[in-house]
Amino acid sequence: MAGPDGALGSTFKVVRVLQAISLLAIIGMAANFISQMVSHNNAPSDVLVGTLTVTCIAVLYCAITYILYIDNILPFLINTGMDGMLLIALVVVAVVVGKPLSYLNCQVIGSSSVSESTYQLGLELKKSLHNDGSKIPYSNWIGASKVTCYEMKAIWGLSIALCILFAFSAICSVCLWRRSKAVAPKSVEG
Repeated sequence: MAGPDGALGSTFKVVRVLQAISLLAIIGMAANFISQMVSHNNAPSDVLVGTLTVTCIAVLYCAITYILYIDNILPFLINTGMDGMLLIALVVVAVVVGKPLSYLNCQVIGSSSVSESTYQLGLELKKSLHNDGSKIPYSNWIGASKVTCYEMKAIWGLSIALCILFAFSAICSVCLWRRSKAVAPKSVEG
C-alpha cells in the first residue's frame, strides 16, 4: 500500500481500520434499536438518532481519508482538525448515551428488584399504543431487557474507544504533517 511509510504511517492505517470497525458495529446496534422502536409505533429516541448520525458521518470520513492517505494526497493538518471535531462529537455521544447507563446494572434486569422499571416500560408502551409516533424515553428502553442493556453498554464502550482512537489518529496526523514538512521535496535544477 502507498502512503507515507514507517511506523507512524502504519499506525495511522491501523487506527483508521479500527475506527471503521467500531463505527460499523455502533451503526448496526443503533439501527437495530431504532427499528425496534419504529416497529412498536414509537418515534425513535433522539439519543439513538444522534448516535447514528454522528457514526454514519464518521464512517464516511474514515473511508475517504483512508483512500486519500493511500494515494498520498491527504492534507494532514485539515485531517487533524476534522479528527478533533469528530472527537468532540463522539465525546458528546459517549456522555449522552452513557449517562443513564452508568447507573444501570444489566445483571439484575429481570429480577424482582427491577420489576418496577419493567412495569414502568409496560405502562409507557401501553400509553404509546394509543398515540402513534409518541416517544418512550431512552432511559426506559435501555432497561427493557438484559440484551438491550448489554447492547447499549457495548455502544457506550465503543464510543469511548472511538474517542481514544480519534485522539490518537489526530496526534498521528500532526506528526505525519510535521514529517512531511521536514522532508520537503528538493527542486532539481537542470
